Amino acid sequence: MEFKLSKSQKDIQKAARDFAKGEFDKERAMEMDRNRTFPRELHQKASELGFIGIHFDEAYMGGGLGFLENVLLAEELCRQDATMGGALMLAGYGAECLLRSGSSELKEAFIPLVAEGKMLASAAIPETIPVNGSNPVSLTAEKSDDCWVIKGRVNHVINGGAAGFCCALCRTDTGAVSDKGLSMILVDGDRDGLSVADRVETLGMRMTAVADLHFDNVRLPLSNLIGKEGQGLKQLLAFTSESRVLMAGLALGIGQGALDRTINYVKQREQFGQKIGRFQVTAHKLADMALSLEQARSLTYQAAWQLNQKKPDPRLTSMAKLAATRAAVTVAHEAIQLHGGYGYTTEYEVERFCRDAKTLEIMGGTTGPIKDDIAAAIIRKIK
Repeated sequence: MEFKLSKSQKDIQKAARDFAKGEFDKERAMEMDRNRTFPRELHQKASELGFIGIHFDEAYMGGGLGFLENVLLAEELCRQDATMGGALMLAGYGAECLLRSGSSELKEAFIPLVAEGKMLASAAIPETIPVNGSNPVSLTAEKSDDCWVIKGRVNHVINGGAAGFCCALCRTDTGAVSDKGLSMILVDGDRDGLSVADRVETLGMRMTAVADLHFDNVRLPLSNLIGKEGQGLKQLLAFTSESRVLMAGLALGIGQGALDRTINYVKQREQFGQKIGRFQVTAHKLADMALSLEQARSLTYQAAWQLNQKKPDPRLTSMAKLAATRAAVTVAHEAIQLHGGYGYTTEYEVERFCRDAKTLEIMGGTTGPIKDDIAAAIIRKIK
């Protein structure tokens, strides 16, 4: 079996690479990282080129392509700058929930705004999948006077407080057992009662807002229900597969960017009368770094391709996220080691790549729950 990218997919890679090289500025990125500033101008330019929502339906101003193409974009943008690339690719985080299951009215009202760079999206969902009664959903939604009334708090929401809307997973049937009775509801970002309870100070990915959101009797039309009542867990599982593949793509770019910078550095740096890249111990470290990234890339592309075929494999998407983020963290750490003291300075960027890689390892599902998901898929039931 041979797996090769098509010409159009290679063109997407090149377009993203050219955009990032032409628009991403190192000094500006350092300043935005320090100030936790979202790159709004770049976001608008990326949307005009069709990079935001490349996998959205064309009917809603998307590119009409797939998740593999989205991964290719993420990889190239983060390869040039981890933090800027991550902020751009996470701008539509959660919009997939609406796109897949929402009514045509809701999709027409919100999805084009995300694709055109006029609005950010977010998802108010638990940090781990709420199955078998674990990690109960913190939001409740009750019907009152032909409205949904949402109460509760959700921690660590990506784009929290900055998004035009969020897809919130709520318990709509308090009498249902464990993971039953869950539904997705669209919450406008400017609704009364929705507020930022706390802005989270993250180690990396500092251009992307992360916040705890408080829902204090937020009233919404019943028509803001996404899909059918009681289908929330099913929708969350689908989105989890998609978001884990995206996180894997971001991680691949970060790892590759750290490796690129390290290769350039060891070709120039001299110790004991020769370039340090000539030492076997250095060459072997670079080989291991490249190997881990290539293994993760194969898993990630395969998982994304499965999504393109509308045959998602949760086991594979979990493996891709775990392998890619693990590779990114390891490669970025080795990059700092090979840079020596310079690796800890902002001048050589690898310290920021390392921070962003570690954040991605946690964002969108930590290692423990992901291993649980993989184990559950391969062990099945034990009698």
